[in-house]
Parts: sequence; C-alpha cells; structure tokens
Amino acid sequence: MGFVSGVVLGLIFGIALVVAFVLSENSRARRRSQRAAYIAALSRLTVEDSRKLLPKEFFPPWVVFSQFQKLTWLNSELVKVWPYVDQAASQMMKALVEPILEQYRPAILDSLTFSKLTLGTVAPQFTGVTIVESGDNGVIMELEVKWDGNPSIILNVKTIFGVALPIQVKNVSFTGVFRLIFKPLVDELPCFGALTYSLREKKKLDFTLKVVGGNTKSIPGLSGAIEDTIRDAVEDSLLWPVRKVIPIVPGDYRDLELRPIGVLDVKLVQAKDLINKDLVGKSDPYAVLYIRPIRDRVKKSKTIDNELSPVWNEHFEFEVEDIATQHLTVKIYDKEGVQDDELLGCAQVQLKDLEPGKLKDIHLALVKDLENRKPDTKNRGQVHLELIYSQFGEENGFGGLLAAGAQPFGMTSLEKVLSNGMNGQRLSSLSPGKRKDIIRGVLSVTVKRAENLTSTDLGGKADPYVVLTMKKTDAKKKTRVVPKNLNPEWDQTFDFVVEDALHDMLIVEVWDHDTFGKDFMGKLALTLTKVLHEGEYDGDFPLDGVQSGQIFLHLKWTPQPI
Repeated sequence: MGFVSGVVLGLIFGIALVVAFVLSENSRARRRSQRAAYIAALSRLTVEDSRKLLPKEFFPPWVVFSQFQKLTWLNSELVKVWPYVDQAASQMMKALVEPILEQYRPAILDSLTFSKLTLGTVAPQFTGVTIVESGDNGVIMELEVKWDGNPSIILNVKTIFGVALPIQVKNVSFTGVFRLIFKPLVDELPCFGALTYSLREKKKLDFTLKVVGGNTKSIPGLSGAIEDTIRDAVEDSLLWPVRKVIPIVPGDYRDLELRPIGVLDVKLVQAKDLINKDLVGKSDPYAVLYIRPIRDRVKKSKTIDNELSPVWNEHFEFEVEDIATQHLTVKIYDKEGVQDDELLGCAQVQLKDLEPGKLKDIHLALVKDLENRKPDTKNRGQVHLELIYSQFGEENGFGGLLAAGAQPFGMTSLEKVLSNGMNGQRLSSLSPGKRKDIIRGVLSVTVKRAENLTSTDLGGKADPYVVLTMKKTDAKKKTRVVPKNLNPEWDQTFDFVVEDALHDMLIVEVWDHDTFGKDFMGKLALTLTKVLHEGEYDGDFPLDGVQSGQIFLHLKWTPQPI
C-alpha cells in the first residue's frame, strides 16, 4: 500500500513540475515578446519623441541632441562640383589669408607667404543644417562641416637669420559650423540683398607642418610660431563675429559688416583656493582673459608668486561685437619658468547675461576644460570678477556715459561710468597721462557685527576685534575688543581718505586678542567698485581662511574734488 501511494505521489509531483515548467516558459516567452515590442517601439522614436518623454534634466550632461538635419544629397552634389570650387576658392583664400599671416607673422620670421595653395581632391562633408530663429529681416542658416582633406599648401618662410624654408601644411582635419545670413529680404530675385558668411564655431582644427626636404625642429621654436600664426589667421579672418558680406542686389550693407557695438570693462579681483601644482612651495598663478582669442585681444595679469588665493585687482577692457553670442573666457595658469605653464582652471561668462551700464559682481567656479560636457567634480577654486558692459550710442542711469565728448581722455569704460556717476569730479587741469584713473574721496566703513566666528580659545570663545587696511596706502583702523563672544557687535565707523579709488582695496581682518599675541579669525578683500557705483550699501561677507564666520559692514563713498 505504501508503494502504491509513493508511485501516485511521485506521478503527481512529476506532472506538477512539468506544468510549472511549461507555465514558466510561456511566461518568459510573453515577457520576451513584450520586451521586443518595447525595443521596436523605442527604435522608432525620433529625437523630438525622446525630448517629449523625458525633460532635459533627466539626461546625463554628455547627451547632446543635435539641432542639425542631415544633408546627404548636398554632399553628393558637392563631390561633383568640388574641382571647380577648388579652383575658385583657392585664389580667394590666398588673397584673404596672406595679409593676415603677415599681420601675425612672428618676430623670428622675416616673411611668410603662400607659394602654393589648393584645396585638394577630397570634398568636405556637410553633416547637418539648421535654421536659426532671428526675428529680424533675414534668414540665418548654419551648416555643420567636417573636412579631412588632402590640400596642397606650401608656405614660403624666410627667417630673420636669412634661412629660407618651404614648409608644407599636411594632414588637415577640420570640424566646425558655418553661418550663412541671407539679409535683408527684398521683393526681387533672389529675394535677399546680400549674403553674409562666417565660421560660427571652430570645433577642431588639426594639421602638421613639414619642411620640404628637412625638419621644422632644426630651428627651435619655428614650428610652434608658424602653427600659432596659422591659428590666429583663421580666428581673425573667419571666426564669428568676423563676417564677410557679398552684395547680391545693389544697396548699402554697411550695417551687416563687423563693427564694435560696446565695451566690456573687467576687473579681475582675485582667485581663491587654487590647486597647487608645485612639488615645492605653492603655485605662481596668473590669469589670461579674452573674448576673441587672437593675439592682440588677449589680456594677461601679473603673476603672484607662491600663492593659492591671489589678489590681482587689475582692470582690462574688451571690444564687444556681438553680445548675443560672445563670452568672456578666463584661464588661470601656474607660471613654470622654463617649462610650459600649467592650466589651473578656467571659466566663462556669457555676455548676453549682462545688463548695459550695470555692475555685475560674480564668483565663477573653475573647471578643467570648457569643452568637456561632463561635470567637473574636483574643486579647482574660483575666480572673482567685476563686470560692466557699456553699449555704444545708448544712455544709461549715469547720464549718457558714452555720449560724444562726454568722456575724460584715456579712461576705461568703468572709470567713465563712475566719473559720470560722481558728476565728473576730476581734475581738468592735469595732463591726460596724469588724469587717467584718478578718483579721490572719503570711504566711510561701519563695522556693524560678525556672526558664527570660529573659536580660538580653549573655553570655546574668543575676544575678537577687526583691523581695516587700505591696501595701497597701508592706512589702518582698529575696532575695540569684544570679550568672550563669537557673535560680537561693534557699530564703529572709520573714515579713509582714498587717492586712487579704482585701484585700491579694503582689507578686513578679524583677530582674537590674547595677552601674549593674537589668533587669526578670518579675512576679506573688497574692491571699491560697488561703493563707487552705488554711493553706499550694506553687505554681509563670508570670511576667508576659516571654517565659519561672516561680517556685516556698511560702506559709503563721498567724492572729493582733486
């Protein structure tokens, strides 16, 4: 009886296993079918469908949706007409670029000209096209171009030592975006008055130099000098906002040509918490600033030795040609002496975010690479800038600072803003060289209170006081000591006679008073730009060099005649 029961139970268990296996396989098959249907549906999604399903913030930063549409048909036609384009464009490029090569010719060269220039047999590929919304009387088209060409370019190079070298430009690889502007629209064929073209964005430009029958390394520095000259020539002749206007219908198109529309005045105040690249000591930082990265438009600060939080307080001025697309780039380098200087970090400011005539005080986090779309998680420090954009031909709250004849000679746009804000109180009898940059007055500083100061005493308290110092004159003022308090109140006012307000700084230091010395509790460096701009203001400022603490100040500026 037990044997029969065991057989029956075994059969039932076996049948159950078979049924469970069949049901499991059927379920897996249904899931596979569903996944296949989902994958097929996803494969049919367009870029627009993806954007509708997921907002932009859900995508990782390295995912970029191209705005460009494919142009396979145009590439096929371009291959056919390329030999004719080569003949027509080669001579035009030679006439366009050769004067710019001469303009940027390095000191080591006596002459730099083309002996041969053809574009080769490989046509560029248009990888996409898009139409830019402009809102004005015109059509803007942008073409994405990639070219790995085989041009025949030979430069006649003559050095100052009398050595003549034919240098071949080889292995040219270029990727960029060209902008075509059809403007203005008119009521006669071809329905636009002029064609304007420019290189909107240079994504990549690589090439190699080879001396025909020799080596560029035979003359130290020659290869790098020529390479920099070629890159400067491309930047200055083609890169936006540079543009070339080709009239189609007779008319006046001077408004389409490149011209400055304003001035950006930059005060490079300081950097904080830079990376130390030196094995011995600290980095020796300096800053490079530019809007257009061509040789005569790039500004460089002084080098601050052995300092990771350098204070520069330097002024620079830049011409602006297109505020909608241009940006200010700041790069901080470590001076290395004999070796190549090492990049510590960089940052950018979009000029479209600036309001004309208004001071913008910004602190920018430094990153490793401006082209890298992945977030930079490493702390590389920050740079502090003060910016004023002044637009030509427009008045602002300072009474037409750029009106003709209203500017004192030789001043930056920042100085013009401030001098107009103070009713032009300057010394008219000084020579132009001595008149420049002079703004005199009295700075009143009220030290109100501090909060959350870092404890320096064993009992968890401190006896804080504040020292105020004008950097240029080293004039000092000191508050009273507040005993045993990490949130002290002073409410004391001090006056400083300032002879050169634009180039001076107020240094604020908090110290703990001890019987046999003092302990550091934080520091702050303030330019006078904001108080000159606004007359007076209240501010609470975090203290540098300590874990916590902020100080509350009131600053007032009273201008005085010189």
